[in-house]
Amino acid sequence: MKPLLTIARNAFIESLRQPIVLVVVLISGVLQYLNTAISAYSMGYRTFAGEVTGDDKLLFDVGMGTLFLCGILIASFIATAVISREIENKTVLTVVSKPINRASIVIGKFFGVMGATLLATFIMTFFLLLALKHGVLSTAADDLHMPVITFGLGAIFLSLAAGAFTNYAYGWSFTQTALLVLTPTIAIAYLAAAPFEADWKLSPLTDVIKPEVIKACIASIGALIVLTSIATAASTRLGQVMTIMVCLGVFMLGLLSDYFVGRHAFENQPVGILEVTEPVKPGMELFDKPGDEFLVYFGAPYDLDIKPGDRFFFGPSPNGLGMISPTFDPPDPSLDLNRILFEQNVPGAVVILEATPESMRIKQFGGSAVRLARPPQGGDWVFLEPTKVNWSARAVWSLIPRMHSFWLVDAVTQARFIPLSYVGLVLVYSLVQATGFLGLAILLFQGRDLG
Repeated sequence: MKPLLTIARNAFIESLRQPIVLVVVLISGVLQYLNTAISAYSMGYRTFAGEVTGDDKLLFDVGMGTLFLCGILIASFIATAVISREIENKTVLTVVSKPINRASIVIGKFFGVMGATLLATFIMTFFLLLALKHGVLSTAADDLHMPVITFGLGAIFLSLAAGAFTNYAYGWSFTQTALLVLTPTIAIAYLAAAPFEADWKLSPLTDVIKPEVIKACIASIGALIVLTSIATAASTRLGQVMTIMVCLGVFMLGLLSDYFVGRHAFENQPVGILEVTEPVKPGMELFDKPGDEFLVYFGAPYDLDIKPGDRFFFGPSPNGLGMISPTFDPPDPSLDLNRILFEQNVPGAVVILEATPESMRIKQFGGSAVRLARPPQGGDWVFLEPTKVNWSARAVWSLIPRMHSFWLVDAVTQARFIPLSYVGLVLVYSLVQATGFLGLAILLFQGRDLG
């Protein structure tokens, strides 16, 4: 581990010394400020409670896109600087000549690049938070948010001054010092500006803390972890321009994978989407015992021919992905569906007792209830058959990083609660994807001629 950590530390320091990192970070800050003007006249005024409302919805959307793009550029630039350029200049031969295997070199370089990317992303995230605090300039008469501008520019000028002074007085790296000073000062700048309104009046504490926005920003870090591993793998064989193109290509493919591949991985014909559900009698709310019945109502009439005895499946997606109902056999047509059977030899099933174009009455039928994670609820899609899986399409879909998993902007702008468990799963997913691409990077580097 000691050689690996040494390589990671050196790669981290070398990455921070790349002028392009500071340039892209500062450009992201400028773009975030410009977003406050270009996002106007889009979503109207604030009409409901939420952390991001009105025109700020588009501001957050464009701001997150800016964060993603700048993060991709930083990861690509510094990955090629510490790997591809070292291979081209033959300086990597010095490391390979020592008793260090090539896998440790790749993994150490990745951790160094990832550390620098995360530090830059941390700074750019606070630029985004400052832009959200500033808000959209909806009209030319709107006042600038002076606390945001004062503290934000103060943090930037302080970091640049520190970098210039230490470079002149001690010969320290200007870029490295400026980034390391800007990391805590930009966070302090946001905390200092957060309690104030544009005219320096104190704002409510609820406007200061935005937990859902923070969760969305943390989830975006998972995407940058994956893209950094891709940049590391590409830089073992490609130059800077091609590495950037590969990262952008995978990013775009990940955004479009649901449409081109994902929709073919799971196939099912939905009946419709539920609007309201309720138990027929008190005590049936959990819908987990034989004989329990539910009434479900659809948001729009369906046009399928449904008969009593048909099976009832439900789930959160229109193609049957993540089905709540497990697969079970249809009931014996000779049995009376209105009876509550407790014989263990009668398989459990969720069946439709009555159906109209707008509603259904469903029942847990059989000797044992079908195990459900939860009862049906509004927003669920209804099906008559289990979901069919196209395993070849699913395999391809699983290999492509799903960038939609990291994009939680829609949840924030629609005032939805983001569970911490989901953010944790997203980060675990990013680590699994990054491990796969690091394996590919090691494979590519093992066969690379360095002489």
